[in-house]
Amino acid sequence: MNTDANPALNQLKQVFGYHAFRAGQQEAIDAVMAGQDTLVLMPTGGGKSLCYQIPALLLPGLTVVVSPLISLMKDQVDALRATGIAAAYITGNMPGQQIQDTYKQLHDRQIKLLYLAPERLLQPDFIYRLQQLDVSLFAVDEAHCVSHWGHDFRQDYCQLGVLKQQFPHVPVMGLTATADLATRRDILVQLDLQQPFVYQGSFDRPNIRYNQLTKYQPVKQLKDYLSQQDGSGIIYCGSRRKVDELTDELRKAGVNCRGYHAGMDAMLRDQVQQDFIRDNVDVIIATVAFGMGINKPNVRFVVHFDLPRTIEAYYQETGRAGRDGQAAEALLLFDEKDAARIQKWISMNDNPERQAVELQRFAAMHAFAESQTCRRQVLLNYFAEYNAHTCGNCDICLDPPRRFDGSVEAQKILSCIYRLNQHYVSQYVIDVLRGNMLDVIVKNEHHKLSTFGIGRDQSDAYWHNLINQLIHQGLIRVDITQNAILKLTEAARTVLSGKQPITLAVPRLSLKVKSDNVLGKRYYDRELFAKLKHLRKKIAEEDQVPPYVVFSDVSLAEMAEQVPENQGEFLDINGVGHTKLERYGERFLAAIQKHLYG
Repeated sequence: MNTDANPALNQLKQVFGYHAFRAGQQEAIDAVMAGQDTLVLMPTGGGKSLCYQIPALLLPGLTVVVSPLISLMKDQVDALRATGIAAAYITGNMPGQQIQDTYKQLHDRQIKLLYLAPERLLQPDFIYRLQQLDVSLFAVDEAHCVSHWGHDFRQDYCQLGVLKQQFPHVPVMGLTATADLATRRDILVQLDLQQPFVYQGSFDRPNIRYNQLTKYQPVKQLKDYLSQQDGSGIIYCGSRRKVDELTDELRKAGVNCRGYHAGMDAMLRDQVQQDFIRDNVDVIIATVAFGMGINKPNVRFVVHFDLPRTIEAYYQETGRAGRDGQAAEALLLFDEKDAARIQKWISMNDNPERQAVELQRFAAMHAFAESQTCRRQVLLNYFAEYNAHTCGNCDICLDPPRRFDGSVEAQKILSCIYRLNQHYVSQYVIDVLRGNMLDVIVKNEHHKLSTFGIGRDQSDAYWHNLINQLIHQGLIRVDITQNAILKLTEAARTVLSGKQPITLAVPRLSLKVKSDNVLGKRYYDRELFAKLKHLRKKIAEEDQVPPYVVFSDVSLAEMAEQVPENQGEFLDINGVGHTKLERYGERFLAAIQKHLYG
């Protein structure tokens, strides 16, 4: 396509260094340029930001971006400045003089993009200040935060409809990666978008491999998993205490990791985040407090140590892996007891309407974790993206569950629970089944039961998995009111009597499938790639920006593959625009020359 006839494409190439738009970007940009309100639904890493950044360069006035986190604003502004774009942000913790300097730049029309939190934007005096400027576009990032139905509702966001009242002729763009049908409709209402253009991209992230393991001895499972990984990762935990404990365990095991949660000092949290973004720390162990502001493209894996409460949260958190489009993994450790606890917590909500919504959302997450069918199908179907084809890139597709007649195994478990008077937790049941002569078992005289030792031929993990399957099938229930003891349901009677056969899946206790590295499928000089990464890190430290702001891993891999030797060839690399050529080209070309010719 002729870039002269397409100003947006020209900006994409000249400023950002990309040769073609991704799906939906051109259409969203065209709608904004026509003065139309827009709602953009694209997956994490799908290129939402360009949908307002390119119009910001083409429109005559200021583009105001509403963003929920300071860290996200700072990263976006750093990245834009690195490409030569005049961008700024204003936050409450900036020095007063710096804020005044930014105001002066705004009035002198020296800034094209301004990032703000909704609280500041909605202040009457700030609205008045904006009315004195030439505002061309409002972009509301993480737009799902406006909706009561969304998984991350924020009170300040739901007042953003005032923008259409105060600036009726200025187009508003909402952007999000996670919104089900109810949330999408609510975004349109809350932002008061007028006859909007809506682009709904695919929610699919084909480069992410979805894996699930039955949670048993999870710290060991996690250490085994991390020993197979190479690169950055995030591990999500359900509580601050677990974050602290797991961080200590992994650091003792030699993992270059740090913990992150809302109970930590704000300065320490910021330091941990910066160390991760700047590749000084490999793994972050965190609560859900971490991540929304992370624009780190080379996260290779995300682990959920505990079950998330919603599919939206799971999708958003796993979506922080593989933003560069390269191979990434999501691992979920699942235990039915965790699910029972979460359900109990949600049921304690004293707002009946909110409780009903949360229980419905959690039921969908629970079903995803239990699923014996293609995980990507389940995930996409939740977002109303119905797909009849299996993905070929999840544990179910790559290592399908093998079925067997589990009637005898089920009878052993159910009988053991019955003979223990339905009064013990799963581990105690397993210890009796396996014939473990523990003091407490002898004291209770449970070593004399007929079920003692009848399962000693299989491991603890094997029986733990089968108990979970019987819970899924409704034969056992976890009584969370009595410390998660196991009880039989009415349906267990026919199985115990042999009248009802049971089919079970052979337990999957470890991941047998290893991801292929997408980068590994293309030839590139790995020694040169390592040298370019080293140079990138050095430049990033000099400029005090994250390494990916200089160049992404994908751009470095392409350099190591194409081996450009002059400015024209260097400009052909994806991610190299004219400003980056001018700023970094000489040093990277020199490094390539030295590698080639010594």
